[in-house]
Amino acid sequence: MTLPTGTISLSQVNTELDISPSSTTINMGATAVRTLADAPSGAIGMSDLQGKSNAQFIQATGGTIATQGDFKVHTFNSSGTFTVQGVGNDAGSNTVEYLVLAGGGSAGGGYGGGGGAGGYRTNFPSPASGGLPVSTQGYPITVGSGASGASGPYSNKGNGGSNSTFSSITSTGGGGGGAIGNPGQAQGTTGGSGGGAGVANNSGIPGAAGNTPPVSPPQGNPGGASHGPPGGGGGGGGGASQAGGNAIPIPSPNPQAGDGGDGSPNSITGSAVTYGGGGGGGFFPNDAKAGSGGAGGGGNGGYGPAGGGGPNGQAGTANLGGGSGGQGGTKGGSEPGGSGKVVIRYKFQ
Repeated sequence: MTLPTGTISLSQVNTELDISPSSTTINMGATAVRTLADAPSGAIGMSDLQGKSNAQFIQATGGTIATQGDFKVHTFNSSGTFTVQGVGNDAGSNTVEYLVLAGGGSAGGGYGGGGGAGGYRTNFPSPASGGLPVSTQGYPITVGSGASGASGPYSNKGNGGSNSTFSSITSTGGGGGGAIGNPGQAQGTTGGSGGGAGVANNSGIPGAAGNTPPVSPPQGNPGGASHGPPGGGGGGGGGASQAGGNAIPIPSPNPQAGDGGDGSPNSITGSAVTYGGGGGGGFFPNDAKAGSGGAGGGGNGGYGPAGGGGPNGQAGTANLGGGSGGQGGTKGGSEPGGSGKVVIRYKFQ
């Protein structure tokens, strides 16, 4: 706080100087009082303390730094170090806000399930002194890479994305989507958000769990279920704010693969950006019924048989933590998931 410009009390001065209890007798010649009054020598009266502030603020380096009013924002699109050179106090700032986003998972081949979004953890917005405490040290920042695409034949499932970390916060990479094949091949994998299921021997199975390992609030959501036969579609990958969609079977009027779950918007960088969309599921046969990628970097699913007849699934978007879209028909392989991001914000004046 800042002391009033009018009459002030001894207890208000003690509070400003973080002296407890507030009834403590003040030595007007003490170093802390002189510093507050900006009077290194001579007599000091209460009027010299009017309108003064003992606010001290965090000072730090690392990443790409931007200024937004009274706040500094450090953005890491790749791994690095956030180095705290000075820690402030309650009157200024001594804690930080963060967004820690992991890498997205990749989709499965065949009637592939969409990749799950990377785990999404944030405490923004929070008071300048009510966020995550920091101390004077270097904090290693890990920005998780997006998962590599499924390789080889259409029966290979997708891969999980890599974790992102800052201080005590770990966000888990998104789960991989399932592929066409037996239930083991078709089951997606768990992660920050779970991968969508592929089609198991022309039958559907549930999607994989999200928020794994569990944290509160949850870092993601489960993937969607697949469906078949005849033909069929993979489930959508889970997103930061929404579960992946379930595939709708072909006998229905509007069959399709599951859509990827939507991500969550966040304005910690100063602009509203949606992060952590799940990938859409892949579809068979050769018509445009693939799942759409979730808002926040999720890739669209593909459709059609091997050798053409429709687009491949799309990659997740870099630094949005999106899952990639499932393949279609009996196409092999898949595109990679999107990489993650770490953002740190604090009051500096």
